[in-house]
Amino acid sequence: MGLQTSIHDDLKKAMKAKDETRVSALRVLLGEFQRQGKKELDDTEAVAIIRKLIKAERETLDRTAQASSPYLEIIESYQPRQASEEEIRAWITANIDFPQMKSKMQAMRPIMSHFGSTTDGDTVKKILESL
Repeated sequence: MGLQTSIHDDLKKAMKAKDETRVSALRVLLGEFQRQGKKELDDTEAVAIIRKLIKAERETLDRTAQASSPYLEIIESYQPRQASEEEIRAWITANIDFPQMKSKMQAMRPIMSHFGSTTDGDTVKKILESL
């Protein structure tokens, strides 16, 4: 079962349970999926949309000085497990040869292609700047 199908099933369950917050969040998510012009998205495309929504919600929360929101927590629950900073640092140490690069930021491409959707560029950039 794909991520999009799973979210649709969870919407049905939330509607039966009368969980309005969850229903609202899942409807927003499914609406974004439908705006893509394809009937069924693969999991990679769905995760990209989820990440975009999470980023937008975090920016909104930063502007309003709120720490979190129920909407954000619901949407984040559908994101794949994220790689920890320690995992990323360990992989960088084992696989990246910085002396061959003009700048540390040139390592972004191999790191992001290795970790894929389990990390975001901001986290990797922060780690590279701290090395």
